[in-house]
Amino acid sequence: MERILEKIDSPRDLKDLPFEELPRLAEEIREFLLDTVYTTGGHLGSNMGVVELTLALHRVFDFSRDRLLFDVSHQCYTHKLLTGRRESFHTL
Repeated sequence: MERILEKIDSPRDLKDLPFEELPRLAEEIREFLLDTVYTTGGHLGSNMGVVELTLALHRVFDFSRDRLLFDVSHQCYTHKLLTGRRESFHTL
């Protein structure tokens, strides 16, 4: 089965994704974060807690126009994945 996360390169891709696939995408994001942080190190708990929140924000808002502010950078891993930075994520 093809992974949904591999097809998400921009917030537009997320908005085009059927609502029913969001839980599977959230699961794939968590798996990706676990694998990456296990290898490179980094903050895990705070990121695992904001996956659905970040998906919802990206579905509702247009961050090319709207602004999003995280109080700490280690809560924005999902945001980075959804905005085309998945391939360089290993450089955390």
